[in-house]
Amino acid sequence: MTVSVDDFKKALQLWASGVSVVTTHSEKFGNQGMTVTAFTSVSLTPPQILVCLNQQADTGEGIDESQHFAVNVLSAGQQDVSNQFAGGSNQQDRFANTPWQTGETGMPLLTESLMSLECKVVGKVLAGTHWIVIGEVQHATCRPGEPVLYYRGNYCQLADS
Repeated sequence: MTVSVDDFKKALQLWASGVSVVTTHSEKFGNQGMTVTAFTSVSLTPPQILVCLNQQADTGEGIDESQHFAVNVLSAGQQDVSNQFAGGSNQQDRFANTPWQTGETGMPLLTESLMSLECKVVGKVLAGTHWIVIGEVQHATCRPGEPVLYYRGNYCQLADS
């Protein structure tokens, strides 16, 4: 017997994670983006990462169309960006209210994020309600700052050392 959904959610809230916005651009759908916390590195050689996207998320359709995406790790103070890309507003409004530029691969990059990784899709696996999308990193942009974290259902920042 598997763990209950409530117990699983309670346990996962104890995992502090960075907050990222996955973005893409395709001819058919234009700019799209969504907030994700499930993002991690997979391989150094070749440089690969993965993100997990709910099957119902429209951003996944754009990634399927373009076969490219970017992961933008949000910096401290970008909680509003996280909330905006988490839903409740349409794709146009998400980008209209967030500074961005087109990256080297044509993907929209959030210019106030801590870093952006531009990726080419190299794999996709269905797991429960989500797609695991594996991307080979084509370009990395790092910016100064500190990350915003998500822990126990709240945004946090690193403490000064």
